[in-house]
Amino acid sequence: MLEKFFHLKERKTNIRTEVIAGITTFMTMAYILAVNPNILKDAGMDAGAVFTATAVGSAFATILMALMANYPFALAPGMGLNAYFAYTVVGQLGYSWQVALAAVFVEGIIFIILSLTNVREAIFNTIPINLKYAVSVGIGLFIAFIGLQGANIVIGNPNTKVALFSFKSSVANGSFNSVGIGVILTMIGVVLTAILLIKNVKGGVLFGILATWILGIICQKIGLYVPNPGLGMFSLIPSFSQFGSIPSIRPTLGALQFDGIASIEFVVVVFAFLFVDLFDTLGTLIGVASKADMLDENNKLPRIKGALLADAIGTSAGAILGTSTVTTYVESASGVSEGGRTGLTAFVTAILFLLSLFFAPIFLSVPAFATAPALIVVGFFMFTSIAKIDFKDYSETIPAYICIIAMPFAYSISEGIAFGIISYVLINVLTGKAKEKKISPLMYVLTIIFLIKYFILS
Repeated sequence: MLEKFFHLKERKTNIRTEVIAGITTFMTMAYILAVNPNILKDAGMDAGAVFTATAVGSAFATILMALMANYPFALAPGMGLNAYFAYTVVGQLGYSWQVALAAVFVEGIIFIILSLTNVREAIFNTIPINLKYAVSVGIGLFIAFIGLQGANIVIGNPNTKVALFSFKSSVANGSFNSVGIGVILTMIGVVLTAILLIKNVKGGVLFGILATWILGIICQKIGLYVPNPGLGMFSLIPSFSQFGSIPSIRPTLGALQFDGIASIEFVVVVFAFLFVDLFDTLGTLIGVASKADMLDENNKLPRIKGALLADAIGTSAGAILGTSTVTTYVESASGVSEGGRTGLTAFVTAILFLLSLFFAPIFLSVPAFATAPALIVVGFFMFTSIAKIDFKDYSETIPAYICIIAMPFAYSISEGIAFGIISYVLINVLTGKAKEKKISPLMYVLTIIFLIKYFILS
């Protein structure tokens, strides 16, 4: 039955190889089960409900990938997009998390429509390649900055706006045994995670999180770490009284609200979700597929429509369940490297996501300082796209640079995208290179919309 459905022999693989590949993929991306609730709870969402939505949404979308495209790609709420959801859409723009979920749902619907047509290729080709790379780099810096803040390594300062954590001050104000220890453990966690990745340990990011958390538990047991709820530092020891029970999804299930969706601001939010999701998905699909020699003679991915549809449907379904944008994970490359070539790999990963529901007390007890190393290291992976940017042409690289720095400095992914597009069009028009670059009409339209937003509506 498995052979008939997944065509294992045709892809030169077998059940054992696919199962191992599926387990490997899950291990490399299971950190999202701890990180996503930690991020979205900052938007006011129930962490337990987000955990369940993350596990179920990831499993559902990944099963769709297996059934609709027969590819070994797994999906889960995207890093960067969850941060944009919590800290920009809710924290900065002031939307409720219910409206933010509505924006994700609408983005998913648009993505479904685009996936059924050839419009997606037109949009993908509209944005200059260097800006696409810049978006990835900027998101990497953005989520790394969030990790540094979440661990209190970088803190607010009335004079310089941001500053490094002071151990001397923490001793003086009595926060060293809570916040201070957390900072130290985060630094250790980054080093441990880096070592695991350099040693090519499968699931290095996940093991880095767990190792940091275990060190924290040891510190709490010997009295070095003292929980201080007032400072956001809670007990690190999970309660197993409800072990095996699944956290209720009711607080987030179907909680979407469509208030204020007729505004330009909401349209920009939806576009930002769509922009990042579309390019991240296409880039991941093509990048991972190329490593597995899945591209055809024209360097195109067969059955890409099914893969994109799985991603798009997963996004809207995830919003209904109560999580941010579900997207295809580049960590799928780990399973591919283990020989995964069919949807059976994805199916195994999906089953493991469902089984993880019964281990909620473990994932929900992981503190922010233990997930911070994951954010910082994943930020590094996204930052590596900077090497693909062509630095010889300043009319390309200066807009890319503006896009990159705007994301962490403006604390917003969408502002970085807007700044990048505006600067690209203006610089190339004013230097007479617009015709040479063949800037598309859509780029001009987006520039006008963004300028109206900043100078008239803001």
